[in-house]
Amino acid sequence: MKLYDDLMWRGLIKDISSPELEQKLNDEKITFYWGTDPTADSLHLGHYSSLVTAKRLANYGHHPILLVGGATGLIGDPRPTAEREIISKDVILKNLEGISKQVNDIFDGKAEVVNNYDWTKDVSFLDFLRDVGKYININYMLDKDIIRRRLDTGITFAEFSYTLIQGNDFLHLFEEKNCVLQVQGSDQWGNITTGIDLIRKKLDKTVYGFTMPLILDKFGNKFGKSEGNALWLDKNKTSSYELYQYLINVDDEMVIHYLKVFTFLSKEQIEELENSNREHPELREAHKALAREIITDLHGKEEYDKAVRISEALFSGDIKTLTTSEIEIGFKGVPNFEISSGKVLIDVLVETQIASSKREAREFINGGAISINGDIARSEDIVVDSNLAIDNKFVIIRRGKKKYYLIKFV
Repeated sequence: MKLYDDLMWRGLIKDISSPELEQKLNDEKITFYWGTDPTADSLHLGHYSSLVTAKRLANYGHHPILLVGGATGLIGDPRPTAEREIISKDVILKNLEGISKQVNDIFDGKAEVVNNYDWTKDVSFLDFLRDVGKYININYMLDKDIIRRRLDTGITFAEFSYTLIQGNDFLHLFEEKNCVLQVQGSDQWGNITTGIDLIRKKLDKTVYGFTMPLILDKFGNKFGKSEGNALWLDKNKTSSYELYQYLINVDDEMVIHYLKVFTFLSKEQIEELENSNREHPELREAHKALAREIITDLHGKEEYDKAVRISEALFSGDIKTLTTSEIEIGFKGVPNFEISSGKVLIDVLVETQIASSKREAREFINGGAISINGDIARSEDIVVDSNLAIDNKFVIIRRGKKKYYLIKFV
């Protein structure tokens, strides 16, 4: 299967600027770019879909450039509802360093990273209006979907000019690096076509663009930090275990689509997983493959194995096999309490509000509903102290089948 056909099969092409692009992708070796504004010090899973698509093109022999928008990040791409928060130059620089490192790791140093602030910072306002603004008609800009939707609520001149800056980025990369293709999410189609038109009008040259459908969760929301559900690529912000838990539990109707978008598994491999998902959904083979492929690509096999080990230990209740660092990862977000000295179990249950009263605590214990580090508690007089703790640090109390509480000794 040729590259263009593979992209189409995976559902990765929404809009194309010209039918000629199919031949360019299949038969030539071209330079392309995609961009992101450094609004955070890490990319997230929504960005990863673009990274994987770029990696597909790179594996086929095309040269990838990631543009990190140090300049455009200072303005902010227009949002459908309101203007973005202004970010300082110092924060932009810090975020840029974090993103650049992530991209270098994912592409093994084979992707070129550029910053549009480098060629924008010394351009005067008058030069920009003369060299860029004069080529783009105001009616053309007003017809851009993202701008048109903001006209009723109001759009600032800074946001309005964003598309000109991005168009100028394409012009710069074409002139300096012979970059002839821009690849972005479908919400960037208007900005892509601005660059294509600017190059055609100013240089009488043809360049290309295609967009990818935005990747949505089962509720129809974007994977983006502005949506409040970001899954960060930085394992210190979203651990491999947290990523594993999310991926292993994605909606059954979405998992095959995600396998096509986020993994390098072949058509035959994905179709086999699709059959397994349909005939034996309880095995969750497709979900496991999705988690394995993404986490291994992002963080390596060791991190994936760790995520599986934590998950299996929690599922089986075999808590004692976990290290303290794995406990901190696996129980991130569960109710946690600090105590400095040992106390009998019944008092611990009440003081931490695991039980509302000693009477309820006794009912839990007598009913076998309380376990400590995976072992069912048989007595209310068990002393919960550092000697009972894993590595003298953590005691994990479980109430029922799924409610965990973390006790930390200080």
